[in-house]
Amino acid sequence: MTRKKVKLAYINNDSARKATFNKRKKGLMKKVSELSTLCDVDACAIVYSPYDTQPEIFPSPSGAQRVLAKFKKMPAMEQNKKMVNQDSFLRQRIAKADEQLRKQRKENREKEMTRVMFQGLTGQGGGLQGLSLVDLKDVGWLIDRNLREIDRRIEILKRETQKQVKRSSAAAAAAFDMNNMETMHKQPWFMDLMNPVQDQQIGFGGDEIMMNILPFGDHNHNSLGSYPFFP
Repeated sequence: MTRKKVKLAYINNDSARKATFNKRKKGLMKKVSELSTLCDVDACAIVYSPYDTQPEIFPSPSGAQRVLAKFKKMPAMEQNKKMVNQDSFLRQRIAKADEQLRKQRKENREKEMTRVMFQGLTGQGGGLQGLSLVDLKDVGWLIDRNLREIDRRIEILKRETQKQVKRSSAAAAAAFDMNNMETMHKQPWFMDLMNPVQDQQIGFGGDEIMMNILPFGDHNHNSLGSYPFFP
């Protein structure tokens, strides 16, 4: 179940305000303790309230005094560097809200001028008639931005098309080379070249004798010494 967002405003009801105080104070002390333990940093918290006679202190009065003494030893500029009080906190929230409002106004203005631009292109709603100088400048800026985006997309598509053409050309060249190689393999002269004669028949006086052709430079004639035509 989604938690309901709490409105940051003073609680007028006394009992509800006291219950909220006790709950938030307990959570604050727990967070300070977790921060000190998990990150090994010096931290303290002192909370005064109209409901208690004594303030609640974390981690202890002596521990809080030690942290405060360490803080006071720092230069004044370092002390105020990240210090936040009620006034500065509200100023930060106001500045953040102003920035969000500015962004929202800009977004709304852009949507409005986009609608006017399309109406001008289609001739609806009177086109660009009746627009002020500021409106015309905003529409012109929006058109220029869209044209730049179109040019950018065209360049991207051109580069992608060129890459595809190169890949297709390389694939076609590889297929062509493969077909030529297969055709050459089927030629008789290529088959004779790749399959040399292993045995040769030599006949003398009507008798056919099978002889192994000796390699060039081989002088081992032991297997042929029994034949009379070898000296």
